[in-house]
Amino acid sequence: MFQSALETQMEVAEAALQRAVDGFDPDGIPASEAVRVHARLERMVRTASAARTLLARRVADSMEWKRQGYASAAEQLAATSGRSLGAARTELETSEALAGLPRTRDGMLTGALSPDQGAVIAGAAAASPEAEVALIDTAKTANLHELRHEALKAKAAADRDPAATHARIRRERRIVRFTDGEGARHLNIRGPVDEVAVIEAELDRRVGHLIRSSPPAQPLAGRDAMAFDAAVAMARRSEGADDAPAPTGGRRRPARPRPQHLALLRLDVEALWRGHVEGDELCEVTGLGPIPVEVARRLLGDAVLKLVITKGEAVAQVTSLTRGATTAMTYALLWTSPTCTVEGCSRTIVEHDHRWGSEYKDTRHTRLDELDPVCHPHHALHTRHGWALVVGTGKRAMVPPDDPAHPAHLPRSTAPPRPDTIAGPGGRTVSTRTEPLSTASSPIRAWSRGETTTARTMPMNLMP
Repeated sequence: MFQSALETQMEVAEAALQRAVDGFDPDGIPASEAVRVHARLERMVRTASAARTLLARRVADSMEWKRQGYASAAEQLAATSGRSLGAARTELETSEALAGLPRTRDGMLTGALSPDQGAVIAGAAAASPEAEVALIDTAKTANLHELRHEALKAKAAADRDPAATHARIRRERRIVRFTDGEGARHLNIRGPVDEVAVIEAELDRRVGHLIRSSPPAQPLAGRDAMAFDAAVAMARRSEGADDAPAPTGGRRRPARPRPQHLALLRLDVEALWRGHVEGDELCEVTGLGPIPVEVARRLLGDAVLKLVITKGEAVAQVTSLTRGATTAMTYALLWTSPTCTVEGCSRTIVEHDHRWGSEYKDTRHTRLDELDPVCHPHHALHTRHGWALVVGTGKRAMVPPDDPAHPAHLPRSTAPPRPDTIAGPGGRTVSTRTEPLSTASSPIRAWSRGETTTARTMPMNLMP
């Protein structure tokens, strides 16, 4: 049988790898060397996976899958690789998209992009080719969750009929239930962002309750574990309410509180008037993803959420003499930083952390431009172990006390001046000018009426 030079090289490389791992004993490798070996293996896996993905469309073209009795090329790929049918279909779709995306293809073959990163970028670039370069740059510093969010925004911006896409996703809504090989039960929910947000909001509320009610000496479980506990509590509460006997004495049983959004609907007012977004305009539920303007209009009559409608780019701040952030500061931080500020972290349950050198114990005040939303683990690194975010705004690295980039090592004379604005999404900025405390008497008046941004609290009900 004829064998090309490429196939011969692959055969030689495979044999060499087999010899290298023959009798492989990880416990026999020094810990310091294990990190380097693992990194080298990761590069090899990335390169091999990229080549496999690129070749998938040619496997489909060969029609060998039909001669072997498979219903589709994806079914053959799934059977030969031991992966799920869904994963095989994604690989085929990525392979087709990569044919016209040389930058992403090269990044995957050199190992600069992981297979998952390449699949996300290819999926978005297939709909919006001009987004490819920006997404590759995002992949250099962002984690996979953040990259997916940016890819979703790029696809949404290129969608010519977002309302139809939203309607299709709702028609395809589902909960997939299965039991894995260990006997663990799985639930996989897929549906429109605005409706799944109802479930997530109630989960987040109950996770917060579990954290607050946990004994101080008891270590907290991980966030995912606590979300599971919260889901079980939701079901048990519902079951208990349904089974509870009818009240006596003519008193009605109090209604259970309805779930509420713990996030913002971010919407450019021009898009609201026009009916669709253009350019870098926003229409999304913070931290969850973009939604069509038509859905946003419906939410304005159907949801309980905090609404920020922008017509410009500035929101004024309030200085508070208390340690905690005011309601207005909380809204502004959600607008500029819907997730943890630490580079590579996408946790959405965050705490307001005073920056290094601006701790409340020293300043006795709380200012918007001195706060960063960070998750609980990163907040603990700051308060207990002296770690700090590097100087700047927006997503950035958090470094240990001995790192030269730690703000404690910067001479005060060279420290950057207090910024007039902080960066927001899509290049927007949030003003850090201080207003008198009297303006903070209500969440609405705390936002500057002199600027071009309007903030309101809209009473709306998300439940049917």
